[in-house]
Amino acid sequence: MTGCIFTDIVAWFIIVACAATLYIHGYRDIKYAADAAQALKPLAGDYAYILFAVGLFNASLFAASILPLSTAYTVCEGLGFESGVGMKFGEAPAFYWLYTLLIAAGGAVVLIPGLPLVKIAVLSQVVNGVVLPFVLIFMLLLINKKDLMGEYVNTRLFNVVAWLTTGVMIILSVAWFWTLRSG
Repeated sequence: MTGCIFTDIVAWFIIVACAATLYIHGYRDIKYAADAAQALKPLAGDYAYILFAVGLFNASLFAASILPLSTAYTVCEGLGFESGVGMKFGEAPAFYWLYTLLIAAGGAVVLIPGLPLVKIAVLSQVVNGVVLPFVLIFMLLLINKKDLMGEYVNTRLFNVVAWLTTGVMIILSVAWFWTLRSG
């Protein structure tokens, strides 16, 4: 949880720093993270450049380890395989092999020369946002099954908040698709 919170805070500061310096000064075609870091240096000084670089490195390091780990957990639990970093390789081989393959695949994609990584990062988040309502609907249907969740079933207040959030996400996804149609 600490890693997730820290990466979100770092990402927020990166967005604010870029909006406050790059966009205002006309840097609107950033293709690589290095472009953003270089553009920040003359606008906000050496410390902004260093903070951006350290924050991006930290967020990348967390993402490169946490995303494959959570994916390996989810896939192995869904398929009934043993999983957990507290287990030895022999106790959870499918989990460790999947985790290793996901890290290697991520590293291989990053090493492809000329790949527009910033566009890929933005597109991946757009896809996450568009797919999220479907995930939320199924999660809310499951969490409200008394025979499945027992005493941990959602409260009425939490359901109102969760369904409103899901509705907002659906509206935002439809609005995004609408902008594609008219653009």
